[in-house]
Amino acid sequence: MVYNDRIYVYATNDGSVANKYETGNDYAKIVSLNLMSSDDLVNWMDHGSIPVAGKGNTASWATNSWAPYAVHKKINGKEKFFLYFANSGNGVGVVSSDSPTGPFTDPIGKPLIDKNTPTCDKVTWIFDPAALVDNDENETGYLFFGGGIPGNSVNDTLEAENAPSPKTHRVVKLGADMVSLDGEPKPIEAPWSFEDSGINKIGSTYYYSYCTNFFNGTLGNGRIAYMTSQNPLGPYEYQDVVFNNPEDFFGTGGNNHHTIINFKDKYYIFYHAEWLNKQIFNEQRGYRTTHVNELPFADGKFGKAKGDLTGVQQVKDVDGSKLQYAANNAWNSGINISGQGEVTQVQYDKGSWTGVSNVFLGDAKSITLKASSAKGATIRISVDNENGPVLGYVEIPESKELKEVSADLTNTSGVKDLFFVASANATIESWQLIGGTPAPVESGSLRSMEYSSLVALVLLVLSMVIVF
Repeated sequence: MVYNDRIYVYATNDGSVANKYETGNDYAKIVSLNLMSSDDLVNWMDHGSIPVAGKGNTASWATNSWAPYAVHKKINGKEKFFLYFANSGNGVGVVSSDSPTGPFTDPIGKPLIDKNTPTCDKVTWIFDPAALVDNDENETGYLFFGGGIPGNSVNDTLEAENAPSPKTHRVVKLGADMVSLDGEPKPIEAPWSFEDSGINKIGSTYYYSYCTNFFNGTLGNGRIAYMTSQNPLGPYEYQDVVFNNPEDFFGTGGNNHHTIINFKDKYYIFYHAEWLNKQIFNEQRGYRTTHVNELPFADGKFGKAKGDLTGVQQVKDVDGSKLQYAANNAWNSGINISGQGEVTQVQYDKGSWTGVSNVFLGDAKSITLKASSAKGATIRISVDNENGPVLGYVEIPESKELKEVSADLTNTSGVKDLFFVASANATIESWQLIGGTPAPVESGSLRSMEYSSLVALVLLVLSMVIVF
């Protein structure tokens, strides 16, 4: 979701399972969603995990929270945020908030859609929602969902017969409150469909995207295809495949979920893969991490995106003269995140670190941290990498309460990667460069995020493994 020039990524928390079980991902145990955001596409703020499904969580009626999709809409003059999620394959729920980062509440206390919803009794899997708030006069909302192939098992002859046209995807108009239905769901006849709805409106055209099934159809297995229509309720006409299965790029196959967004006049496709999972465990265990690449778009048509380990370019520099949160970083090792919401804290152990890409240093004279340490700690401030040239050292006195602490810096010119390395256990909430000049408006060095840098980030990744 894009809101106020910032991208918010809501994703299934595979990591909650990885931290408890060492064998493989057990999707039945996933009850929370991870949230990250960025305004430059390379540094990402970790907002923590949103407790959605199960006893004591926001939607206590739900068993699971998978494959979320978020939108925002102004209702009665106030911006509201709606997070739709799959209750396993049994229904779609919704939680809402006054902020993109929560806290979220359950506005209806039950599924928004389930098997009892008209036209949905023959939908194999009621899951994988996608939502759109139209730019018409009423800001009408629409919800897309569904998937699966009618039959009894993967090898069932009936499934094979139905694979070319499963007819299990649906679209429905939402009520003005975004948490009710205004009409009956209508079928989307998506060829070789399987799961994973996506929706975009470009000009007057609606672009519906989905993942193809694995019956060796004419569109390929587990690929992202799209269709178009002049009406959000369809009918939709098939166009093309825009993204192959991750197997073709990383050698790690599996299901293929995506979201397409427009950000600063470019289109990007977010998707998941098990590449990092395999680097850590030397095999695929079902733990998926989010990737992003550019998606070409010209003359009203999407081109074909390619998955890689380079990622996307940083669209602007970080202004060090403004307050920055420690949980907003591009690289890290050995840290944990505490809290959930707009502001979270980074917990460092001895030797752990975070790195921020492309910081405009502005000839700053000093740096101020909001930090604490139970036994006291020193934070080394360096550039280029965690072992790079040192700009200064910040001493955090012994205290369990977050306090502002400052230290002088030297050689703070230009745009550089800025690293924070802890000598002992410490918590940092924010940092700010003092006594320099602010970054030029919308400055940017077009830095690409190298995924190879992430291999060392095992501790964070296992707490942040995510999927749409």
